[in-house]
Amino acid sequence: MTGLYMLDYGAGNVRSLVNAVEKLGYSITFVKDPADLKKADKLIFPGVGAFGHAMDALQAKGFVEPLKEYIASGKPYMGICVGMQTLFEGSEESTSKGLGIIPGIVKHFSTADKAVPHMGWNATQLVKEQTEVGGQAVNYGIDQDSVYYFVHSYAVPYADNLKEWTLATTQYGDEIFVSAVQKGNVCCTQFHPEKSGFAGIKLLRSFLEGTGVVDDSKVKIFDPRPKSKDLFTKRIIACLDVRANDQGDLVVTKGDQYDVREKSEAGGDVRNLGKPVELAKRYFDEGADEIAFLNITSFRNCPMADLPMLEVLKLASQTVFVPLTIGGGIRDVTDPDGKVHSALDVAGEYFRSGADKVSIGSDAVYSAEKFYANDGVPDGTTAIETIAKAYGAQAVVISVDPKRVYVKDPSETKHHVVKTPYTGPNGETYCWYQCTVKGGREGRDLDVRQLVTACQRLGAGEILLNCMDKDGTNSGYDIELIRDVKSAVTIPVVASSGAGNPTHFSQVFNETNVESALAAGIFHRREVPIDTVKSHLKESGILVREDHTEL
Repeated sequence: MTGLYMLDYGAGNVRSLVNAVEKLGYSITFVKDPADLKKADKLIFPGVGAFGHAMDALQAKGFVEPLKEYIASGKPYMGICVGMQTLFEGSEESTSKGLGIIPGIVKHFSTADKAVPHMGWNATQLVKEQTEVGGQAVNYGIDQDSVYYFVHSYAVPYADNLKEWTLATTQYGDEIFVSAVQKGNVCCTQFHPEKSGFAGIKLLRSFLEGTGVVDDSKVKIFDPRPKSKDLFTKRIIACLDVRANDQGDLVVTKGDQYDVREKSEAGGDVRNLGKPVELAKRYFDEGADEIAFLNITSFRNCPMADLPMLEVLKLASQTVFVPLTIGGGIRDVTDPDGKVHSALDVAGEYFRSGADKVSIGSDAVYSAEKFYANDGVPDGTTAIETIAKAYGAQAVVISVDPKRVYVKDPSETKHHVVKTPYTGPNGETYCWYQCTVKGGREGRDLDVRQLVTACQRLGAGEILLNCMDKDGTNSGYDIELIRDVKSAVTIPVVASSGAGNPTHFSQVFNETNVESALAAGIFHRREVPIDTVKSHLKESGILVREDHTEL
């Protein structure tokens, strides 16, 4: 195909989409200026981030009117996520006006019965049977038996006036929203096909191989209301702790209570459980719903352009078509030559290299402390705030490393306490969870509840909840900690630390209602395969993603 173009306004991860297109045997050209739109035969507009940021960027770069003209020309157009939302008249997220091609306003999800952002895998219900120009029946490969990856806080509620535009709907909690639109030459998805495994790649292939234009006179419209309840699935995340070993090679390691060296009198070599890119591909093939790379050394002396994890992400995103999170070193960076890069700049480099989310650890604790010192008022300068403003809350994960501090009675501390079955050294039955920095090496006068509520206020979209007391024990997740944090925030929570067998996963989902659970060592060593975990969850009546689609 000649003339396949991508409109990138500069926010979010587009590398994965380019890789998916190239995997299907096509090449794609970036739109560099408005005149390039006239050269396009097919156009894809992907987007991760805020509606206002996207529209303001389109306006500033002179793309708004040429984009409208392109769509009006009848040539095929695909919008993804924000690329779909911008077609509407506006959004509650911003005062900026949308393109106004589709009637309606993008609205914020209710948090009454669910976590927001809507982050994870969910089903779609097709509401049209279409015929492509040329006579072939087509629904762009959307499969009602598959689930697709969503990551958004705002959506378009289904309404009867959208019937002619709506291709598919999805239910999340009690809300039914438009998850795909189609009319004539326009096809857009709220979900990310490039992050939806082979089911999503199949959809992209349908758009690339077909005419990209539907004969609207031969469309049959069905009931747009989902026939079943919310089919949002629980995520299983494989985590890769990455650091340089003593020879300077990047390896995936796993510590025992944060100690990553083999036991020996000489201190031992860094524990090597594989190469990060190869291991990430293995986990994708085994069915992981998401993969997290945690850079546990932060490569402090590297200039930003040479950060080793950038290359890891670029290579991993060529073969891994599920979301990638990168953590460690998301902060202001000074190159050896004195050049300073803001945390926002660092995050941008990671997104352009293939990351979908960045995870902030120690800097989140410092940001929370600053928030409370400022009487609970955000000042707009923290990494959480600047990254969320540019890329959306869903792009910012807070990695929390708490440890228990035991007390005999809640009156002994000013911090929020929980009653725990894990008694302290002197028989204490209460504890508060102290937040730590620097990989758990330094405790702060901040409890976990204070941290997560502050970070949500600052704009974070997800909590990755570790537990130093449980790490490496294989004794199960810290249910009390997770339940307490889950009750304190309305954003998704990832349970981490302590998984040792499949029942630990069903327990944490059933007893805390977290959206996802993460494990590392048991997956690396193949002690508990990912498909075994998913089979157990399915047998336990817990919804999980099954991707049996093949290209």
